[in-house]
Parts: sequence; structure tokens; C-alpha cells
Amino acid sequence: MKSRFSRSCARAKLGGRSKTSAVRRVMPMTPRVRTVLETRWEASGRPEEGWIWPAAPTRSGHVEPSSLRKQHDKAFQTIAEQAKQNERRPVRPFVLYSFRHTCLMRLGASGCDVWTLARIAGHSPIAISARYVHPSEDAVLAAVERLGGHKTEHSEKSPLPSQQVQRQLSQ
Repeated sequence: MKSRFSRSCARAKLGGRSKTSAVRRVMPMTPRVRTVLETRWEASGRPEEGWIWPAAPTRSGHVEPSSLRKQHDKAFQTIAEQAKQNERRPVRPFVLYSFRHTCLMRLGASGCDVWTLARIAGHSPIAISARYVHPSEDAVLAAVERLGGHKTEHSEKSPLPSQQVQRQLSQ
């Protein structure tokens, strides 16, 4: 997946080959992510174009998923060896994709709606993003309470007369 970092905005353009066109999108960045990317960009000599994480031994010239997995596995192997030498427990290995899952789960838990989450994640069907949104009972109640602020024929200050309520219920 190609990405292009622009210093002029806190976004990165993402694109490449994928199952859907949803992968081609502008991805907003947090200030922390922007700082990391700017640091990498400056360490690379401030290139106008190119990869933020180049990797010379690959055919494409950038870090590919297979090389990243190998580096990840090697890091855990090194950590396990050092832990054994120091008679400590090693860090439990994890799958890198877990970071994406955790991010999407946290977005869902923060109240992010499923359509926004789908756009951020690059999901084309909303059903995939819906897996990450689990509204709490409080969130559901708050959503229903927000409806009370919409203009209707009645409000808390001027409730409908009881006869009108009965007539509406019987219809």
C-alpha cells in the first residue's frame, strides 16, 4: 500500500491494490502520529516523494508485509533469548494486525459512528465496521435523549393534553 505524507496537512493519502476502492482514501493523523512521521521524513533528508520506511533489500524499495513480519518475529526471538539469559519472562508475542483491531475497537468505544469508522478503516461494507461498534447502554440512552431536543409538536414544557395522547395511541 502506498502512502504519501504531506507536511501541509495532518493527513496521509493512502492507496494501492485492494479488494475495494475504499482503500484509496485520505487518512487523518493524530498529532502524535504526525510527529513520528515528520521525524522519519526529516531523518530521510526531507524527500519530496518516496517511502517513509524504505527498505533496500526488497524489490519495491519499501517495507513490505512479509519483511515486516520477519522483523517482528526476529525481535520477539531476540527478546526471548535476552529474557532467558537474564532469568526473566519474555514478552508474549502478538500479531501486528492487533494494533489495527485495537484502534478500531477504541474508535467504536469512543462513540465513533459506524460510517465514519468504515471510512477510516477502508471498509466498503458497513457490516464489517459494525463489528467494532458496541454501544453501551448509557450511549443508547443518551442517543434517545438527544431526540428530545428535536422540534416536535410537544416538549417537556408543553406536553400533549392527555386526550390527544390517548387518541394517538389508539390509532
